[in-house]
Amino acid sequence: MPERDGYIPGVPCWVDTGQPDPEAAVDFYRGLFGWEFEDVMPADAPGHYFTARIRGGDVAGVSSLPEGQPPIASWNTYVWVDSADDAAAKIGDGGGTVLAEPFDVMNAGRMAVFADPEGAVFSVWQPNQHKGAQVVNEHGALNFNGLHTRDVPGAKRFYGAVFGWGTLDANMREDTMWTMPGYGDHLEEGTPGLREMIAGMGGPPGFEDVVASINPIPADQPDTPPHWSVTFGVDDVDAIAAKAVELGGTVVAPPLDAPWSRTAVLADPAGATFIASKFVADNKDVAG
Repeated sequence: MPERDGYIPGVPCWVDTGQPDPEAAVDFYRGLFGWEFEDVMPADAPGHYFTARIRGGDVAGVSSLPEGQPPIASWNTYVWVDSADDAAAKIGDGGGTVLAEPFDVMNAGRMAVFADPEGAVFSVWQPNQHKGAQVVNEHGALNFNGLHTRDVPGAKRFYGAVFGWGTLDANMREDTMWTMPGYGDHLEEGTPGLREMIAGMGGPPGFEDVVASINPIPADQPDTPPHWSVTFGVDDVDAIAAKAVELGGTVVAPPLDAPWSRTAVLADPAGATFIASKFVADNKDVAG
């Protein structure tokens, strides 16, 4: 997959994790994925923001938690927008909440933090010098983002109004994927023949426009809050799960075969959960 140099509006473009001990998190993820890190904050800044890289290309961030925020670690999803202020104006109308009004992040860009009507938190990114994840869809790089929700119809209304997203039935059940019209055209420019490749593997029509997944929270999981999840690609899910434990992390859900993939849910030592996934074409018909 070619390295990225930007996204189109409405596409998840960046992930980072807020950590009570960012230096410890850097050690964990360096050991797990082989990331190289640089603290991009000024020397006199009150906190840290470590940018993780593969081959010199940005892949994710590890940051200190804002002062006064509970010491809870989590992974965060950012969606590319032309204007963070315009996005904020749409949030309340759709029943969401603005948790952090738009603000400039030095010369990197402008962002805001929102919650959807169910409380799932996400951010938007209006780029300046920082163009989002540059390396994706390989071992140790961002592979996917997913909304976990109890109200699929309500989510469709909200995210459709904010970002213009549609949905696609990709696994023979209702509304399993978010789509962004025109995203496939954007990808085809960078990877000619992508549509043909997807069709050859049995992907459904329109799969090239997919930007994220929709994951209904089962009724037997009443304590699971609505949230956005982050998935990293790996070469060997079972090996990564074992490595995470060796480094002080936790296996939340052990490796299993899923549609198009083999996945595991892991947590770092501070409790921030993420998904490790390997693409497996032979699993395309595995029940979700």
